Amino acid sequence: MTKYKTQPGKSFPLGATVQPSGINFSIYSKNASAVELLLFDSKDHSQPTHTYPLDRKTNRTFHYWHIFIEGIKHGQLYGYRVLGENAPSEGLRFDGEKVLLDPYTRAVTSNTYDRNAAVRPGDNCAQAMKSVAIDNTIYDWEDDRPLNLSFAHSIIYELHVGGFTKNPNSGVAADLRGTYKGLIEKIPYLKSLGITTVELMPVQQFDPYDVPDQSLTNYWGYNPVAFFAPHNGYASKNDPVNAVDEFRDMVKALHREGISVLLDVVFNHTAEGNEQGPTLSFRGIENRAYYTLEKDQAFYKNFSGTGNTLRANHSVVRRMIRDCLRYWVSEMHVDGFRFDLASVLSRDEDGNPMSNAPILWSIDSGPVLASTKIIAEAWDLNLYQLGNFTGERWAEWNGRYRDDIRRFLKGDTGVVVPFAKRIGASPDIFQDPLRDPNRSINFITCHDGFTLNDLVSYNEKHNLSNGEGNRDGINDNHSWNCGHEGPTDDLAVEQLRIRQIKNFMTVLMVSQGTPMFTMGDEVRRTQHGNNNAYCQDNELGWFDWDLVVQQNDLLGFIRKLMKFNLSCPYFQEEQFWEAPEPASSTKFEFHGIHLNQPDWSDHSHSLAFTLTNPNFDCSLHVMVNAYWEPLTFALPEESNVQWKKIIDTSANSPNDIYLPEKAKAVDGFSCEVLARSVIVLYSG
Repeated sequence: MTKYKTQPGKSFPLGATVQPSGINFSIYSKNASAVELLLFDSKDHSQPTHTYPLDRKTNRTFHYWHIFIEGIKHGQLYGYRVLGENAPSEGLRFDGEKVLLDPYTRAVTSNTYDRNAAVRPGDNCAQAMKSVAIDNTIYDWEDDRPLNLSFAHSIIYELHVGGFTKNPNSGVAADLRGTYKGLIEKIPYLKSLGITTVELMPVQQFDPYDVPDQSLTNYWGYNPVAFFAPHNGYASKNDPVNAVDEFRDMVKALHREGISVLLDVVFNHTAEGNEQGPTLSFRGIENRAYYTLEKDQAFYKNFSGTGNTLRANHSVVRRMIRDCLRYWVSEMHVDGFRFDLASVLSRDEDGNPMSNAPILWSIDSGPVLASTKIIAEAWDLNLYQLGNFTGERWAEWNGRYRDDIRRFLKGDTGVVVPFAKRIGASPDIFQDPLRDPNRSINFITCHDGFTLNDLVSYNEKHNLSNGEGNRDGINDNHSWNCGHEGPTDDLAVEQLRIRQIKNFMTVLMVSQGTPMFTMGDEVRRTQHGNNNAYCQDNELGWFDWDLVVQQNDLLGFIRKLMKFNLSCPYFQEEQFWEAPEPASSTKFEFHGIHLNQPDWSDHSHSLAFTLTNPNFDCSLHVMVNAYWEPLTFALPEESNVQWKKIIDTSANSPNDIYLPEKAKAVDGFSCEVLARSVIVLYSG
């Protein structure tokens, strides 16, 4: 066995830092009585080949334990044992028998991982995940840089890396399905679709076995164990080093095609769960620092709904989050982040809401992150902050947009006023008149809830396959099955569903703000009424590539719709349409079936609006009929204006959408809009 020389090492940087002569290791633990560094020569080794007890005098500076080991290199496997008092009533949960991941590890090997072994008493070395040291200087980025696309020129496509190509009908080779490399093969599809940005569901290393029903897996990945490490389950080879490089290859390939990459990051909780959960890393290293605890400290505060809450504004955790985001930008070249349950980040160390949370301002003002997109899901289990999120740069998932658009288009009463506000980037929610309206991330669907097809096909959720008695998932979906629950051969119902899908996508693309939709909505991907498919790593949760052919007409409609959005100047404006001059020169006028007479009553199911700007060479007039009978709308009469019909969701392909240069003129001064349909007119 090779003997390595050691030096005391340094407290900075944290993690495992590869240098020409060896590796420096550093970890934070205030209350540990002893720390051991374990080295492994193989991912299959059940026991360490080397164990280094760290001396409190020579290997500790303040609360940082460190050591430098000569002669080891990139790819070295390692772990920690951290000894100390196991006193839950004092917030201490040290367990010297557990092998722990480094919170700063850049890669993880988990081929022998057993979650149960991390829960039950005893040594879990043979079944523990191991950390991997990575040298970031040896990868060739080939001059790649983040793209820095503005929100104003973005259409976001929420995508699951595994589910995008895992289906055998993807056409991807079997060994590449569900991987970063598999996604690379489908970049031509993304390019042809017309999106500019992919938002990847969690790719930080997560625990796939964190699920109540052990016959299933945690497919979505909202349960991180290593924030700096790309998930190794999406690598094509059982090699954690390869996972890092394959992720980088994917980012580089997307950038080459002008597609930016956002990560859905989960800094609100971890897979260690509550007091009955496994000891994987943070709990066994410094429980009181990493988690928000109840007053008696034996239990975890649970603002995430998953058992624990990350103590994001503790100085050590705050530094870890900052370091992590900088790493993904500088070393992995991502273009930005969507923060899951971001309101957790606005809580102080005891879990109380703060008006100016330090971690949020650090992210907002950090120079390394200055050119990135930062998007908040501005709520958690008990706190809703939409429109009041801290910072000058934060964009926000607009959950009110989703709900109000859904309700209006399915025919609910009392929704026309909020519907109008959502179309104009929600100035009633985002009240700063100088705010960029594109920081409203508008969406009808996301991973959480019904797919767009299921939104128009089911009145109720159907989650029995999740093994939780249909109790999981939200009940209030604002969905409508168009007359039949689930699949049907009824042609009239199917035609209505197609029309409603077109209505939703059209309204999304003619609203001010940044549009986002989820993987497969463009081809009617279904989860058969399951609105919480977090554990469905099967065809229920995967992209069905047969639909690309079967739904070719709908796909063509949506491709043209996105091209129109990105080419029309009204949707690239960075001032609210409602803002007075000189902030905005756009005139934003609402109508009903009569010009300048919008019906704001509770029983109104129709609305029209006109966009004009003297600086643009076009005008738009949009008519939305959510009523169940046809309506005739009066058209604006302006000199030298000839309206052309570019979108009619009631028509069949190819007459449902035209690019402006090929659209047909509208005769007369009125236009009939059929029941439950949208027409968009263009002049220019």
